[in-house]
Amino acid sequence: MSVVLNKVFDVLENYKSAIYEKDVERFLASYSPDIHIYDCWGNWECIGISEWREAVNGWFNGLTEDGVILKTDFNDVVVEESPTIAFIHCAVTFAAHHEESGEKLRQMTNRFTFGLSRENESWAIKHEHSSLPIDMETGKGIFNLK
Repeated sequence: MSVVLNKVFDVLENYKSAIYEKDVERFLASYSPDIHIYDCWGNWECIGISEWREAVNGWFNGLTEDGVILKTDFNDVVVEESPTIAFIHCAVTFAAHHEESGEKLRQMTNRFTFGLSRENESWAIKHEHSSLPIDMETGKGIFNLK
């Protein structure tokens, strides 16, 4: 595994641990200031780090208010890289657990694509796209295919 590839995986590890710790600033540190996100929750898209910060603050504050920790797992990770850009696609499972008891409350799996660029000798997420397959009969998202 190349040194560059290890740093790409470091972005995913930071994503995962920052969510678990509800550390907004560390989470956002993996993103480019001009991030462009297509999300499957609430807003159709999010453009720029300020807009993303607002969304992430709401997400992490909601977890805190509900007494929930969120464990994140990446599966079926595929990375394509060059010296200046990287492309990742994977399945991401978010599992909510009661903070005190550890009881699993719910979980869902989304499909994610990340586009990263090299910025100041480290990787930054420039584009993120999350999606769910749709049940054609009900028109609703399918949350746990995996």
